[in-house]
Amino acid sequence: MHFLTGKNLPRRTFLKGAGASLALPLLDAMVPAGRLSGATRAASATRLVCIEEVHGVPGCNEWGASQHLFAPATTGRDFELVEGNVLKALEPWRHRMTIVSNTDVRMAEAFEAQEIGGDHFRSSAVFLTQSHPRQTQGSDIFCGTSLDQIHAQRFGQDTVLPSLQLCIESTDRGGGCDYNYSCSYTDSISWSSPTTPLPMIRSPRTAFDLLFGAGGSAEERAFRRRTHRSILDWVASEVADMRRELGALDRARVDQYLENVREIERRIERVEARNTSGEPRDLPGAPPGVPDSFSEHMRLMFDLQVLALQTDMTRVISFKMGRDASNRTFPESGSDRAFHPASHHGAKEDGIREFNEICKYRTGQLAYFLERLEATEDGDSNLLDASAVVWGSPMGDANLHNHRRCPLVVMGGAGGRLEGGLHLEASDGTPMANAFLTLLHQIGHEDLEAFGDSTGEFPLVAP
Repeated sequence: MHFLTGKNLPRRTFLKGAGASLALPLLDAMVPAGRLSGATRAASATRLVCIEEVHGVPGCNEWGASQHLFAPATTGRDFELVEGNVLKALEPWRHRMTIVSNTDVRMAEAFEAQEIGGDHFRSSAVFLTQSHPRQTQGSDIFCGTSLDQIHAQRFGQDTVLPSLQLCIESTDRGGGCDYNYSCSYTDSISWSSPTTPLPMIRSPRTAFDLLFGAGGSAEERAFRRRTHRSILDWVASEVADMRRELGALDRARVDQYLENVREIERRIERVEARNTSGEPRDLPGAPPGVPDSFSEHMRLMFDLQVLALQTDMTRVISFKMGRDASNRTFPESGSDRAFHPASHHGAKEDGIREFNEICKYRTGQLAYFLERLEATEDGDSNLLDASAVVWGSPMGDANLHNHRRCPLVVMGGAGGRLEGGLHLEASDGTPMANAFLTLLHQIGHEDLEAFGDSTGEFPLVAP
């Protein structure tokens, strides 16, 4: 099977076998005559990754703010991340980090008396839409179109997957959740229209097959797994044919990429073997492909995201790190308290500190993702410089179910459109939607006049 056109590979080249379809990363052989082709220019559109943290962070509590557990003491470029700051593990990438503090997500607040108390069951739907969900347990759900889907609808339509939605905890309750809210509001952060939430993938195996198993049927993919053959076995002859046509640098890039694919495949296989061994699980009832370890699960999902972006399978990803009101514990954080109860710390210093350790552990997982993005070539740059990575929460102080002064960080270079190395503090009452509107303008949506409850722009540059 040959894929060469003249002396160049098409930008979107697939190596196909039974039950397998393997996209390739950007290679020198895909750039005609040393210049950008139309396909390569399209691939250089800013990648957008949106990551939601539920329950806010302790630095948005009054005492936590005084200790600078989220917002640094100073604004501008010379900010300091104190040891207790939830972003401390991301210090090596401060030059690619814009911290936005003191913005509000008021669309997650109760508008009517009957909505009071339902914060956990509408917040996730608000994060990327900045729109207020209609309270219902029926099919008449209504919220808004999310930030990621606005980007996908303009820049993702010529990719295999216009967008990819991933999560860490179960989102399969269906029907109605508490306080008369549909579980659709709790289960997804991505909305392709005000009435259409998109399903999120929890299992690394499911995500892997979505990315690399599109070349065949479910039966073929199941057979491949039963025979313990790697996806690479099914495309081996195509790989060999292609390598003969590549230069030395491209061969090295392809070899490294294929090894990364195989290593992820091995890790998923080990998780499945462990979880089907009959040994007791820390996450009873979770699918076999879901690791019991939060760190292991996060890293697998991050690695899959890197491969998806590297191969231009998608340019838009949303990632939900948790589920509101979750009682999961995180022993690797040093605390054995369940997440939701720990968030209701009663404004007591010891409780805030303990919840902060849990949040530092969870947020610290992003360091692995940033490192992998920075280490992955993308033309003459890297994926971190080419991407905008949004991390934040629609909740501020979880102890009060407060949606004021919520945490937000924008990371990456967005293809030279983001300065980074900044802490920016908004004036009181500024909607988070203002920062999102500015971001959308910077990544190619200059014609967008408003987003959510925005009242204008919030510049993501040094004043």
